[in-house]
Amino acid sequence: MLPLPPRHVPFRLCPLPAVLLALFASGAGAAGQPDTSPLPARSPQDVEFSDTFLQGTAGGVADLSRFSKGNPALPGHYRAELYVNEIWLGRADVELRQSGDPAAPAVPCFDRSLLERIGVDLARLPAAASLDGDGCQPLPALIADATASFDNGEQRLDVSVPQAAMVRRARGYVSPENWDDGVPAARLQYNANIYHSDASSLSTTQAYVGLNAGINVGPWRFSHQGSLNRDERQGTRYQSVLTNLQRAIAPWKSQLVIGDAFTDGALFDSIGFRGVRLASDDRMYPESLRGYAPIVRGIARSNARVQIRQQGNILYETTVAPGPFEIDDLYPTGYGGDIEIVVTEADGSVHVSTMPYAAAVNALRAGQSRYSVTAGKYRNTVLQGSTLLLQGTYLHGFTNMVTGYGGFVAAQGYGAIVAGVALNTDLGAFGADITHASTRLQGQPDRSGQSVRLSYSKLVAPTNTNFSVAAYRYSSRGYLGLADAMSWLALDEAGRLPSLPTARGKLQLSINQALPPGYGNFYLTGSVQSYWQGSGTVSQFQAGYNNAYRAIAYGVSASRQLNVATGKWDTRVMLTVGLPLGKSAHAPYSLTSVERGSDGTFTAQETVTGTLGSDNAFSYALNAGHTGGGSGSSNSIGGSVAYVSPFATMTASASRSSAYTQTGAGISGGIVAYADGVAFSPSLGDTVAVVEAKDAAGARLANGAGLRVDPWGHAVVSNLVPFARNEIEIDPQGLPLEVALKSTQQRIAPTAGAVVRVRFETENPGRAAILRTRLPDGAPVPFGAEVFNADGKPVGTVAQAGRVLVRGLAEDAGTLTARWSQAGGDACTLHYDLGKPGNEAAAMLVRDALCTR
Repeated sequence: MLPLPPRHVPFRLCPLPAVLLALFASGAGAAGQPDTSPLPARSPQDVEFSDTFLQGTAGGVADLSRFSKGNPALPGHYRAELYVNEIWLGRADVELRQSGDPAAPAVPCFDRSLLERIGVDLARLPAAASLDGDGCQPLPALIADATASFDNGEQRLDVSVPQAAMVRRARGYVSPENWDDGVPAARLQYNANIYHSDASSLSTTQAYVGLNAGINVGPWRFSHQGSLNRDERQGTRYQSVLTNLQRAIAPWKSQLVIGDAFTDGALFDSIGFRGVRLASDDRMYPESLRGYAPIVRGIARSNARVQIRQQGNILYETTVAPGPFEIDDLYPTGYGGDIEIVVTEADGSVHVSTMPYAAAVNALRAGQSRYSVTAGKYRNTVLQGSTLLLQGTYLHGFTNMVTGYGGFVAAQGYGAIVAGVALNTDLGAFGADITHASTRLQGQPDRSGQSVRLSYSKLVAPTNTNFSVAAYRYSSRGYLGLADAMSWLALDEAGRLPSLPTARGKLQLSINQALPPGYGNFYLTGSVQSYWQGSGTVSQFQAGYNNAYRAIAYGVSASRQLNVATGKWDTRVMLTVGLPLGKSAHAPYSLTSVERGSDGTFTAQETVTGTLGSDNAFSYALNAGHTGGGSGSSNSIGGSVAYVSPFATMTASASRSSAYTQTGAGISGGIVAYADGVAFSPSLGDTVAVVEAKDAAGARLANGAGLRVDPWGHAVVSNLVPFARNEIEIDPQGLPLEVALKSTQQRIAPTAGAVVRVRFETENPGRAAILRTRLPDGAPVPFGAEVFNADGKPVGTVAQAGRVLVRGLAEDAGTLTARWSQAGGDACTLHYDLGKPGNEAAAMLVRDALCTR
């Protein structure tokens, strides 16, 4: 170890100089001997350092005792990001009060409302009585082993509370208090394209504009979807897809829709309606309570660790107190598979048990319920009329093994009821339900019948095979679903004899087989559909194998489909090979496919795709193909390009063969208008955030490829997850040094369809530069000296060799003050001259500055 002089300066890690000083922390004495002289008492956070490792300290080191307590915030009220046990809970008003020691930093003070906000179980808190009225105390004084740390620079409050003192909440829970309805806004999503083709003697031009517009006011969302079409045959026509008004009902975890919409199709076929619908919204539940997962129960003899595993993957891990425990917030995991519960006691003993886990159709967690109620008129773009409709469904999870459900549909001339059960067993997940429907016709006898649906899924653990009968449905001759019944009733009312085919039986099969590592995977899917009217069935099967060797991906697939019109099977086999054409970030990718059909046709296709630009904003695809056999052969060549700008996405395509030529172009994007301006986006989802960052034009957002702040300081982040935590992150790289972001990350929890304004505060007080400071004798200004402007505001801190990065210089030339003593006696005046402004974002200004006393 190198000998260190006996100089000890206490400081605490927080500001930038303290971070640099920490590199030289030490506790040895001079000449390599232990320093046995008594030291003043200091807090555990204080550390000691030596300045002999610092460059250019001939002028001495500043008095850095002010860093011994870090960067403490002054007492007062703050608006801060709240984190509890490393989980974000939104923003909260925080009060900092001075503790008993005047030299100690102010500490967060917790009242009853803030404790409830962070999830403390007040019933288990003996000191809760002291918080009545305006009572407020530091967290460690209320809860043993709890801590609270306020970061003044990040405006963030980190709270750590033992699990035993917390109210139990599901993972991913976001309190409705933190759901953000957004700001009043109007939004428009558009997709326009034009397509022209010449084939033989036929020339066609088609144009299309799709619109999705909406207006938000508080929790209410007005939406309209429609499309404008034009071609030579039918001219120009506009079609309204749906128009409705909706909002979230937080206490019921439901969505209310008024107007045009569609039913969910969980128990009955999905149909369009115009009316009112109130239904559970699964998105309003934490992710750990959505879908199906079993409740895990057990008994621990001590403070034990509980680990839940599936197929070797750890799904959940926690510690529990002695006695019974219950875990009801597992995340759903697809097909499922038996899970292992591993309980490790404090003495090291391990107890392992298993339980079945397979998610059946419509299965819910134990104790969970979902419902929907729809009232209005049946809506169909083909059928004319105004048939009244009433539909209701209800599902409830009774136990880990049993979910029951039922529902009804009542319409003019039609009625149906359904009842069913979903079972989770050791043999797999089963689902079964039966629907009875009656249709009252005028010109012929009434129809009534039943439809039975069975489903099954199972993960075979030894072979890692996912096997599922997605659905087997058998319907009697008199059974009609709602959509079929409405068609029959319309024909019957018009005096025509209904003879539409009705479904008899349908089987859907799916098998997915993962092979040992390095051997790829295999899949098989198929379906068979039969009808009461007519002969024959509609059948199709697909099978395939996929694997990769190093960077080369390849696959083989086969499909077989029965053509009902000819009664013949059409079989096709395809081979695909993909590989990158280089190792660079923008290397093109080649995909080759060869297909052979049972009718003798042969098709070969070569496609090369790639991207260009730092944000991959420009993409392209080139293709060439050959078709032979059958009635002849032909060659084709084509290409397409796309560019994602900050304002819109533009596309173009062209292709040519011996039989046709084709050209096309398109543009899509979104516009959001609100009280503070208009923002453009290359894409627009249902739930969005408008980012405001003044003077931060060009800054990149991590929430989307190529997403940057526009020249007016706006950016639109699309496709946020409603009712959940979403992180908005802005990257300051590339900004001018004179522009500073006060924060680079924010978290929001928007409601469905919200337009949330996220404001990143920026500072642009003036120019920035690196000054190489020197005293009149040539020595550098002491390390750690703080530099102030004419108003007495700090603009930088001197680092090694007298260098200092200063910000906020309002004038091109002037004076600053450097001070390295609390008493103020050690100070000098810095004279600087930056010259005229130039391209300072590309090259950092470095200037010499003399500091005179």
